[in-house]
Amino acid sequence: MAASTHRPEPRGVLRHDEPMSRHTTWRVGGPARVWYQPADLEDLADFLSGLPEGEEIVWVGLGSNLLVRDGGIPGVVIAPFSGLNRMELLEDGGVRVEAGVSCARLARFCGRNDLAGGEFLAGIPGTVGGALAMNAGAFGGETWTRVVAVETIDRHGCIRRREAAEFAVGYRTVQGTAGEWFVAAHMQFDQGEASAAQADVRQLLARRNETQPTSQPSCGSVFRNPENDHAARLIEACGLKGYCIGAACVSDKHANFIINTGGATAAEIEQLIGHVQQRVAEQFGIELHTEVRIIGIAATEADA
Repeated sequence: MAASTHRPEPRGVLRHDEPMSRHTTWRVGGPARVWYQPADLEDLADFLSGLPEGEEIVWVGLGSNLLVRDGGIPGVVIAPFSGLNRMELLEDGGVRVEAGVSCARLARFCGRNDLAGGEFLAGIPGTVGGALAMNAGAFGGETWTRVVAVETIDRHGCIRRREAAEFAVGYRTVQGTAGEWFVAAHMQFDQGEASAAQADVRQLLARRNETQPTSQPSCGSVFRNPENDHAARLIEACGLKGYCIGAACVSDKHANFIINTGGATAAEIEQLIGHVQQRVAEQFGIELHTEVRIIGIAATEADA
């Protein structure tokens, strides 16, 4: 008797032609052909295993550190924010945290449980999954300094545990097994005073609000810092604070932020990124590399 090929119906939220401007902190981006918000890890595995081989798959957390072009994403977007959102203390004193949990929420969880060393996470405006993918950092701390192991999933829905040593980790870069995505992390923090840790989180958030345009749509830092220098210093030295292309502008508050002042397009933001890179290269001979991920197709390609 032949084995059944029946797959369970997705339990999550499935949408078609979903505007990505609703799901990016820049508030720009064309539609995703398919947008899926899994109910939980089991549901995600079932959904992935049912996709056609070769289907483009893009993961989006809080939509920070992401520029989606105006033509949108022709493949499938996985949005794990509300489905992969569990955290738990482990018997060894560590924390298991799923990829959809925001870094700020993880920082607060550590503070409530007398765990120190995760305060820097409060300054990362994204999810744990995104932080794992790029070794995100803030206030001198980096994600992978606290990672012991991770759980990954592939396009067939197979879940694996991998040790941190299996990955090559650097400044805003992580290289590991191709074709797998992070769904959870096992992290180790220090035993500490809860009140002190929470006070540190509040202090770091106040510092971020003072130095960054947190009230305006942005992606966070646009460029990686070059070795022994800061992208913001180079951009400001070029006189680019306040420089705009359309409604996309270099922030007057922090030069490594590009803000959407209202009605900007992804094309304007991308053009401004290129202009900043060109000016810094001309004046200092330094090539600025983007920290933000740029994906999707241009509006002209979508119309073709």
